[in-house]
Amino acid sequence: MPPDHLSAAQARRVALAAQGFTDRRPAGTPDLRALRRVIGRTGLLQIDSVNVLARAHFLPLFSRLGPYPVSLLERAAYRSPRALFEYWGHEASLLPVEVHPFLRWRMDDAEHHAWGGMRRVAEERPELLDALLSDITTEGPLTAGDLAARHDHDRPKRSGPWWDWSDVKRSLEFLFWSGQVTTSARRGFERVYDLPERVLPPEVIAAPTPTREEAQRELIRRSVRSLGVAAARDVRDYYRLPAAAAKQGLADLVYSGEVLPVKVEGWRTVGYLDPAARIPRRIVAQALLAPFDPVVWERDRTERLFGFRYRIEIYVPAPQRVFGYYVLPFLLGDRLVARVDLKSDRQAGVLRVQGAFTEPDAPEDTVERLAAELRSMAGWLGLEEVVVGRRGDLTGPLSSCLR
Repeated sequence: MPPDHLSAAQARRVALAAQGFTDRRPAGTPDLRALRRVIGRTGLLQIDSVNVLARAHFLPLFSRLGPYPVSLLERAAYRSPRALFEYWGHEASLLPVEVHPFLRWRMDDAEHHAWGGMRRVAEERPELLDALLSDITTEGPLTAGDLAARHDHDRPKRSGPWWDWSDVKRSLEFLFWSGQVTTSARRGFERVYDLPERVLPPEVIAAPTPTREEAQRELIRRSVRSLGVAAARDVRDYYRLPAAAAKQGLADLVYSGEVLPVKVEGWRTVGYLDPAARIPRRIVAQALLAPFDPVVWERDRTERLFGFRYRIEIYVPAPQRVFGYYVLPFLLGDRLVARVDLKSDRQAGVLRVQGAFTEPDAPEDTVERLAAELRSMAGWLGLEEVVVGRRGDLTGPLSSCLR
C-alpha cells in the first residue's frame, strides 16, 4: 500500500529512481533502446545554447548511460522515423513525438502567450509570417539565414539578450510556437524549419487533439511520474503549465487516485506521489548533473530534496560568482556531495576543472569517484586529459588523484 508519509531520505530515493538512477548503465555501447528508456524516465530533454562543456540536451543522457554515441540522440530527434521532436516543454525541449497532441493547446495560445517580440511581429507584420510560411511550404526545409536574405532588410539594434533576433527570426519562432512549423534538423545549432506534416510521423499528425483539460491532466501525470514525488509548484514547472490549470488538474488526479498526497519530512508543503513510484532502499549512483538536468533545474526543489543550494551563475559577472560559470553537482548515492565548474577546452584537448568544491559530510571516496566520472566524461567528449585548476577545496586532492 502506498505510504502517506516519506522520510527525507525516502523522498530523495523516490525522486532519483523516477529519473532513472536505479537503472543500470549499459554494459556495452548504449543503443536506441537505452536512450528511449532514459527519455521514458525524464519525459523530455531541455535544450540550451550554452556550449562551454557540451550542449545541454546531451548531458542528462551521459549522466544516466555513461559514454554513449551522441549520434543516437541526433538520430532519434532528426531522422525518420522520429522518436523526438522540438517544442516548448520545459523551456525549449526535445520531447517524445507522442506528446505532440498534448501540447496543441499551447500552440493554439501562441498569440497570447508567446514572448512579446514574437507576438509583436505577428501582430504588426502578418504578411511576413505568410511569406515565410509560403517559402517553407514550397521550398523547405529552410533556416532563418536562408530566409533572412529574402525578407530581412532592417537588422535590429542592440536592445538586450535577443538584440540580434531579426523580424524574420521572431516570425519563425512565432510560427514554431504556434505549431505551424517545426524543427526538421539542426545545422550546427541553427534550426532548420519545415512543416510538421513533413517531419512528424503520420500517426502523430493524425492523432486526435484532446481537450485542453485532458491534455493538461496528461502533462501533470507525466510530470509526477518523472518527478516521483514533488510539491505542486514542481509539478506545474515541469511542463510550465498555467497556475490555475495545474491546480485544477492536480486536484482532479488526486480525486481519481492517480496522484497521492503525502507528507514529506522537512517539507513545508504537501508532496504529491506517483502511486507507481519505487521507494528503493538505497541508490547506487555516480553522476555529474548538468545545470539543466531535471533533477536540479528547479532550484527550490533541489534544496528541499538534497539540502543543496544551487544557482547557475552564467549571467553573474565573473568577480561575483561563488562557484563558477558552468557548475555541475556531483551525485553520489542519493546525495549531492560536490560541485565542479567544467569547461571543454577543445583546442587544447582537455577537460578543465576550473573549480571543485566539496559539500559538508561528503563521504571519503568522493574524490576517487569524482575523478573516475571526470575521466569518463573527458573520454566521451573526445578530450585527452583532465586538468584541474586551483579554485575550491577539492582541487588539490582531485588533482593528486587524477595524476
